[in-house]
Amino acid sequence: MYKYIRPLLFKLDPEVSHELSLDWMGALERLKLLSLFSSERVHDPVEVLGLKFPNAVGLAAGLDKNGDYFNALGALGFGFVEIGTVTPKAQGGNPKPRLFRLEEEQGVINRMGFNNKGVEHLVNQVKQTRRFNGVLGINIGKNKTTPEENALDDYLICLDAVYPHADYVTVNISSPNTPGLRNLQFGETLNQLLAGIKKRQKLLAAEYDKYVPILVKIAPDMTDDELKATAESFLAQGIDGVIATNTTIGREGVELSPHAEEAGGLSGLPVKDKSTHAIKVLAQALDNKIPIIGVGGILSGDDAAEKLAAGASLVQLYSGFIYRGPELVGEAASACAKHRRTPS
Repeated sequence: MYKYIRPLLFKLDPEVSHELSLDWMGALERLKLLSLFSSERVHDPVEVLGLKFPNAVGLAAGLDKNGDYFNALGALGFGFVEIGTVTPKAQGGNPKPRLFRLEEEQGVINRMGFNNKGVEHLVNQVKQTRRFNGVLGINIGKNKTTPEENALDDYLICLDAVYPHADYVTVNISSPNTPGLRNLQFGETLNQLLAGIKKRQKLLAAEYDKYVPILVKIAPDMTDDELKATAESFLAQGIDGVIATNTTIGREGVELSPHAEEAGGLSGLPVKDKSTHAIKVLAQALDNKIPIIGVGGILSGDDAAEKLAAGASLVQLYSGFIYRGPELVGEAASACAKHRRTPS
Protein backbone atom coordinates (compact mmCIF):
# COMPACT_ATOMS: atom_id res chain seq x y z
CA MET A 1 0.00 0.00 0.00
CA TYR A 2 2.93 2.36 0.53
CA LYS A 3 3.35 2.99 -3.20
CA TYR A 4 -0.14 4.52 -3.24
CA ILE A 5 0.42 6.65 -0.15
CA ARG A 6 3.93 7.89 -0.96
CA PRO A 7 2.88 10.40 -3.67
CA LEU A 8 0.60 12.06 -1.14
CA LEU A 9 3.29 12.14 1.53
CA PHE A 10 5.83 13.54 -0.92
CA LYS A 11 3.54 16.51 -1.64
CA LEU A 12 3.98 17.60 1.98
CA ASP A 13 6.94 19.32 3.57
CA PRO A 14 9.46 16.53 4.30
CA GLU A 15 9.53 17.09 8.05
CA VAL A 16 5.74 17.30 8.28
CA SER A 17 5.50 14.11 6.21
CA HIS A 18 8.02 12.43 8.49
CA GLU A 19 6.08 13.27 11.63
CA LEU A 20 2.71 12.32 10.13
CA SER A 21 4.04 8.98 8.91
CA LEU A 22 5.38 8.10 12.34
CA ASP A 23 2.14 9.13 14.04
CA TRP A 24 0.12 6.98 11.63
CA MET A 25 2.40 4.00 12.10
CA GLY A 26 2.23 4.33 15.85
CA ALA A 27 -1.56 4.45 15.80
CA LEU A 28 -1.84 1.50 13.41
CA GLU A 29 0.53 -0.58 15.56
CA ARG A 30 -1.49 0.11 18.69
CA LEU A 31 -4.66 -0.86 16.81
CA LYS A 32 -2.92 -4.00 15.50
CA LEU A 33 -3.52 -2.88 11.91
CA LEU A 34 0.08 -2.32 10.85
CA SER A 35 0.18 -5.70 9.11
CA LEU A 36 -1.74 -4.04 6.28
CA PHE A 37 1.47 -2.20 5.39
CA SER A 38 4.16 -4.73 6.31
CA SER A 39 5.28 -8.12 5.18
CA GLU A 40 6.11 -10.97 7.51
CA ARG A 41 9.53 -10.61 9.08
CA VAL A 42 12.16 -12.68 7.27
CA HIS A 43 13.48 -15.33 9.66
CA ASP A 44 17.24 -15.42 9.13
CA PRO A 45 18.90 -15.50 12.56
CA VAL A 46 22.41 -14.14 12.69
CA GLU A 47 24.67 -13.77 15.72
CA VAL A 48 26.79 -10.61 15.82
CA LEU A 49 28.19 -8.69 18.79
CA GLY A 50 27.15 -11.58 21.01
CA LEU A 51 23.52 -10.79 20.15
CA LYS A 52 21.02 -12.85 18.20
CA PHE A 53 19.43 -10.79 15.42
CA PRO A 54 16.18 -12.16 13.87
CA ASN A 55 17.52 -11.03 10.50
CA ALA A 56 20.38 -8.91 9.21
CA VAL A 57 18.40 -5.74 8.35
CA GLY A 58 17.95 -2.90 10.78
CA LEU A 59 16.62 0.64 10.85
CA ALA A 60 19.31 3.30 11.21
CA ALA A 61 19.19 5.96 13.89
CA GLY A 62 17.56 9.26 13.05
CA LEU A 63 14.06 8.18 12.09
CA ASP A 64 12.91 7.68 15.69
CA LYS A 65 15.04 10.07 17.70
CA ASN A 66 13.08 9.83 20.94
CA GLY A 67 12.02 6.20 21.20
CA ASP A 68 8.39 7.13 20.54
CA TYR A 69 7.79 4.79 17.58
CA PHE A 70 10.27 1.91 17.71
CA ASN A 71 7.58 -0.68 18.42
CA ALA A 72 5.71 0.26 15.25
CA LEU A 73 8.88 0.47 13.17
CA GLY A 74 10.06 -2.88 14.49
CA ALA A 75 6.76 -4.44 13.47
CA LEU A 76 7.57 -3.69 9.81
CA GLY A 77 9.98 -6.63 9.64
CA PHE A 78 13.27 -5.20 10.88
CA GLY A 79 15.62 -7.52 12.73
CA PHE A 80 16.84 -4.58 14.77
CA VAL A 81 15.98 -0.94 15.31
CA GLU A 82 18.32 1.84 16.40
CA ILE A 83 16.78 4.87 18.10
CA GLY A 84 18.30 8.31 18.74
CA THR A 85 20.55 10.21 18.39
CA VAL A 86 19.76 11.31 21.93
CA THR A 87 21.63 13.92 23.98
CA PRO A 88 21.75 14.57 27.74
CA LYS A 89 19.50 17.62 27.51
CA ALA A 90 16.60 18.19 25.16
CA GLN A 91 17.41 20.46 22.24
CA GLY A 92 15.41 21.87 19.36
CA GLY A 93 17.97 21.31 16.63
CA ASN A 94 18.69 23.63 13.75
CA PRO A 95 16.22 26.15 12.28
CA LYS A 96 13.68 24.93 9.74
CA PRO A 97 13.62 24.07 6.90
CA ARG A 98 16.25 21.42 7.61
CA LEU A 99 15.14 18.37 5.63
CA PHE A 100 15.14 18.14 1.83
CA ARG A 101 14.24 15.37 -0.62
CA LEU A 102 16.28 14.97 -3.79
CA GLU A 103 13.73 12.80 -5.57
CA GLU A 104 15.45 12.35 -8.92
CA GLU A 105 18.66 11.29 -7.20
CA GLN A 106 16.82 9.26 -4.49
CA GLY A 107 18.65 11.17 -1.82
CA VAL A 108 17.92 13.20 1.31
CA ILE A 109 19.78 16.17 2.77
CA ASN A 110 19.25 16.86 6.45
CA ARG A 111 20.66 19.33 8.92
CA MET A 112 18.39 18.41 11.79
CA GLY A 113 21.06 19.00 14.44
CA PHE A 114 20.27 16.25 16.98
CA ASN A 115 16.79 17.58 17.72
CA ASN A 116 15.46 15.38 20.54
CA LYS A 117 13.59 15.40 23.83
CA GLY A 118 16.60 14.38 25.92
CA VAL A 119 17.85 11.07 27.22
CA GLU A 120 15.43 10.88 30.15
CA HIS A 121 12.43 10.90 27.80
CA LEU A 122 13.89 8.20 25.55
CA VAL A 123 14.73 5.94 28.49
CA ASN A 124 11.22 6.30 29.91
CA GLN A 125 9.74 5.36 26.53
CA VAL A 126 11.84 2.22 26.30
CA LYS A 127 11.14 1.23 29.91
CA GLN A 128 7.41 1.76 29.70
CA THR A 129 6.47 0.73 26.17
CA ARG A 130 8.88 -1.85 24.73
CA ARG A 131 7.05 -4.60 22.86
CA PHE A 132 9.54 -5.00 20.01
CA ASN A 133 11.29 -8.35 20.40
CA GLY A 134 14.14 -7.69 18.01
CA VAL A 135 17.46 -6.08 18.93
CA LEU A 136 17.24 -2.47 20.13
CA GLY A 137 20.19 -0.11 19.71
CA ILE A 138 20.41 3.35 21.23
CA ASN A 139 22.49 6.06 19.55
CA ILE A 140 24.03 8.73 21.80
CA GLY A 141 25.57 12.13 21.10
CA LYS A 142 26.59 15.40 22.70
CA ASN A 143 24.62 18.60 23.08
CA LYS A 144 25.45 21.41 20.67
CA THR A 145 26.37 23.75 23.54
CA THR A 146 28.87 21.31 25.07
CA PRO A 147 32.46 22.20 24.12
CA GLU A 148 34.46 19.57 22.23
CA GLU A 149 36.86 19.19 25.15
CA ASN A 150 33.92 18.20 27.38
CA ALA A 151 32.28 15.83 24.89
CA LEU A 152 33.11 12.75 26.94
CA ASP A 153 30.98 14.07 29.80
CA ASP A 154 27.88 14.11 27.57
CA TYR A 155 28.52 10.64 26.19
CA LEU A 156 28.95 9.24 29.70
CA ILE A 157 25.72 10.86 30.91
CA CYS A 158 23.87 9.21 28.05
CA LEU A 159 25.67 5.89 28.44
CA ASP A 160 24.82 5.71 32.14
CA ALA A 161 21.15 6.36 31.37
CA VAL A 162 20.65 4.01 28.41
CA TYR A 163 22.94 1.13 29.36
CA PRO A 164 20.38 -0.97 31.30
CA HIS A 165 17.81 -0.64 28.52
CA ALA A 166 19.85 -1.05 25.31
CA ASP A 167 20.96 -4.19 23.52
CA TYR A 168 23.82 -2.15 22.08
CA VAL A 169 24.88 1.50 22.23
CA THR A 170 26.19 3.55 19.30
CA VAL A 171 28.51 6.51 19.86
CA ASN A 172 27.73 9.07 17.16
CA ILE A 173 30.81 11.15 16.37
CA SER A 174 30.06 11.60 12.68
CA SER A 175 27.01 13.79 12.18
CA PRO A 176 27.96 16.86 10.13
CA ASN A 177 25.20 18.91 11.75
CA THR A 178 26.70 19.48 15.20
CA PRO A 179 29.66 21.87 14.95
CA GLY A 180 32.98 20.19 15.72
CA LEU A 181 31.52 16.72 16.26
CA ARG A 182 33.49 15.10 13.44
CA ASN A 183 36.74 16.34 15.01
CA LEU A 184 36.23 13.61 17.59
CA GLN A 185 36.95 10.95 14.95
CA PHE A 186 40.69 11.47 14.81
CA GLY A 187 43.94 10.86 16.66
CA GLU A 188 44.42 11.29 20.36
CA THR A 189 41.05 12.99 20.72
CA LEU A 190 39.38 9.80 19.50
CA ASN A 191 41.53 7.56 21.70
CA GLN A 192 40.78 9.56 24.83
CA LEU A 193 37.05 9.59 24.10
CA LEU A 194 36.90 5.85 23.46
CA ALA A 195 39.07 5.02 26.46
CA GLY A 196 36.71 6.95 28.72
CA ILE A 197 33.65 5.27 27.26
CA LYS A 198 35.17 1.79 27.52
CA LYS A 199 36.18 2.42 31.14
CA ARG A 200 32.59 3.35 31.99
CA GLN A 201 31.26 0.34 30.02
CA LYS A 202 33.34 -1.96 32.23
CA LEU A 203 31.90 -0.43 35.40
CA LEU A 204 28.34 -0.60 34.08
CA ALA A 205 28.75 -4.21 32.97
CA ALA A 206 29.73 -5.13 36.53
CA GLU A 207 26.91 -3.06 38.04
CA TYR A 208 24.17 -4.56 35.87
CA ASP A 209 25.74 -7.97 35.27
CA LYS A 210 25.15 -7.33 31.57
CA TYR A 211 27.61 -6.59 28.78
CA VAL A 212 26.22 -4.07 26.32
CA PRO A 213 28.36 -3.70 23.17
CA ILE A 214 29.64 -0.25 22.23
CA LEU A 215 29.71 0.70 18.53
CA VAL A 216 31.01 3.84 16.86
CA LYS A 217 29.35 5.46 13.84
CA ILE A 218 31.77 7.04 11.38
CA ALA A 219 31.56 9.41 8.42
CA PRO A 220 32.01 8.41 4.76
CA ASP A 221 34.23 11.38 4.01
CA MET A 222 37.51 10.06 5.45
CA THR A 223 40.48 9.18 3.29
CA ASP A 224 41.64 5.58 3.23
CA ASP A 225 44.53 6.46 5.54
CA GLU A 226 42.14 8.11 7.98
CA LEU A 227 39.89 5.07 7.93
CA LYS A 228 42.85 2.82 8.64
CA ALA A 229 44.02 5.02 11.50
CA THR A 230 40.51 5.02 12.94
CA ALA A 231 40.40 1.23 12.68
CA GLU A 232 43.66 1.05 14.64
CA SER A 233 42.08 3.13 17.39
CA PHE A 234 39.02 0.90 17.49
CA LEU A 235 41.20 -2.20 17.84
CA ALA A 236 43.44 -0.61 20.46
CA GLN A 237 40.51 0.59 22.57
CA GLY A 238 38.46 -2.61 22.29
CA ILE A 239 35.45 -1.11 20.53
CA ASP A 240 32.84 -3.80 19.84
CA GLY A 241 31.59 -2.70 16.41
CA VAL A 242 31.53 -0.01 13.74
CA ILE A 243 28.64 1.51 11.80
CA ALA A 244 29.73 2.68 8.35
CA THR A 245 28.56 5.18 7.43
CA ASN A 246 26.77 8.36 8.38
CA THR A 247 25.78 11.03 5.83
CA THR A 248 28.26 12.74 3.52
CA ILE A 249 29.07 16.42 3.18
CA GLY A 250 29.99 15.77 -0.46
CA ARG A 251 27.60 16.51 -3.30
CA GLU A 252 28.88 14.15 -5.97
CA GLY A 253 26.02 12.95 -8.16
CA VAL A 254 23.52 15.60 -7.05
CA GLU A 255 25.13 18.72 -8.51
CA LEU A 256 22.06 19.47 -10.67
CA SER A 257 19.54 19.15 -7.87
CA PRO A 258 17.85 22.40 -6.79
CA HIS A 259 18.80 21.42 -3.22
CA ALA A 260 22.46 20.64 -3.95
CA GLU A 261 23.69 23.75 -2.16
CA GLU A 262 21.72 23.14 1.02
CA ALA A 263 23.95 22.61 4.05
CA GLY A 264 23.73 19.26 5.82
CA GLY A 265 24.44 15.59 5.38
CA LEU A 266 23.46 13.78 2.20
CA SER A 267 22.09 10.25 2.44
CA GLY A 268 20.44 7.81 0.07
CA LEU A 269 21.63 6.49 -3.26
CA PRO A 270 24.29 9.21 -3.80
CA VAL A 271 26.26 7.96 -0.75
CA LYS A 272 26.06 4.26 -1.64
CA ASP A 273 29.47 3.86 -3.25
CA LYS A 274 31.25 5.98 -0.64
CA SER A 275 29.75 3.89 2.12
CA THR A 276 30.60 0.60 0.44
CA HIS A 277 34.18 1.71 -0.17
CA ALA A 278 34.56 2.70 3.49
CA ILE A 279 33.28 -0.73 4.52
CA LYS A 280 35.84 -2.45 2.29
CA VAL A 281 38.73 -0.41 3.68
CA LEU A 282 37.60 -0.91 7.27
CA ALA A 283 36.99 -4.63 6.85
CA GLN A 284 40.53 -5.12 5.62
CA ALA A 285 42.02 -2.90 8.33
CA LEU A 286 40.01 -4.57 11.09
CA ASP A 287 40.84 -8.06 9.80
CA ASN A 288 37.41 -9.40 10.82
CA LYS A 289 38.15 -8.69 14.49
CA ILE A 290 35.35 -6.13 14.82
CA PRO A 291 31.99 -6.46 13.02
CA ILE A 292 30.71 -3.72 10.72
CA ILE A 293 27.12 -2.59 10.20
CA GLY A 294 26.79 -1.23 6.67
CA VAL A 295 24.47 1.67 5.96
CA GLY A 296 24.23 4.16 3.13
CA GLY A 297 22.31 4.08 -0.13
CA ILE A 298 20.52 0.75 0.21
CA LEU A 299 17.48 0.96 -2.09
CA SER A 300 17.26 -2.67 -3.17
CA GLY A 301 18.04 -6.17 -2.02
CA ASP A 302 21.12 -6.18 -4.25
CA ASP A 303 22.38 -3.02 -2.52
CA ALA A 304 22.05 -4.74 0.85
CA ALA A 305 23.91 -7.84 -0.34
CA GLU A 306 26.63 -5.60 -1.76
CA LYS A 307 27.29 -4.23 1.72
CA LEU A 308 27.71 -7.76 3.06
CA ALA A 309 30.02 -8.64 0.20
CA ALA A 310 32.13 -5.58 1.08
CA GLY A 311 32.59 -6.86 4.63
CA ALA A 312 29.54 -5.87 6.67
CA SER A 313 27.85 -8.37 8.96
CA LEU A 314 24.56 -6.46 9.18
CA VAL A 315 22.95 -3.58 7.29
CA GLN A 316 20.70 -0.65 8.13
CA LEU A 317 18.15 1.30 6.09
CA TYR A 318 17.16 4.94 6.28
CA SER A 319 16.61 6.95 3.11
CA GLY A 320 15.84 3.83 1.08
CA PHE A 321 13.08 3.08 3.57
CA ILE A 322 11.64 6.55 2.94
CA TYR A 323 11.65 6.00 -0.83
CA ARG A 324 10.66 2.33 -0.95
CA GLY A 325 8.71 1.81 2.25
CA PRO A 326 8.25 -1.46 4.18
CA GLU A 327 8.63 -3.55 1.01
CA LEU A 328 12.36 -2.84 1.08
CA VAL A 329 12.77 -4.37 4.54
CA GLY A 330 11.73 -7.86 3.46
CA GLU A 331 13.50 -7.56 0.12
CA ALA A 332 16.77 -6.59 1.78
CA ALA A 333 16.46 -9.24 4.49
CA SER A 334 15.82 -11.95 1.89
CA ALA A 335 18.80 -10.79 -0.18
CA CYS A 336 21.05 -10.82 2.89
CA ALA A 337 19.85 -14.31 3.80
CA LYS A 338 20.60 -15.55 0.28
CA HIS A 339 24.03 -13.93 0.30
CA ARG A 340 24.97 -15.45 3.66
CA ARG A 341 24.02 -18.91 2.45
CA THR A 342 25.81 -18.64 -0.88
CA PRO A 343 29.34 -20.11 -0.79
CA SER A 344 31.94 -17.44 -1.51
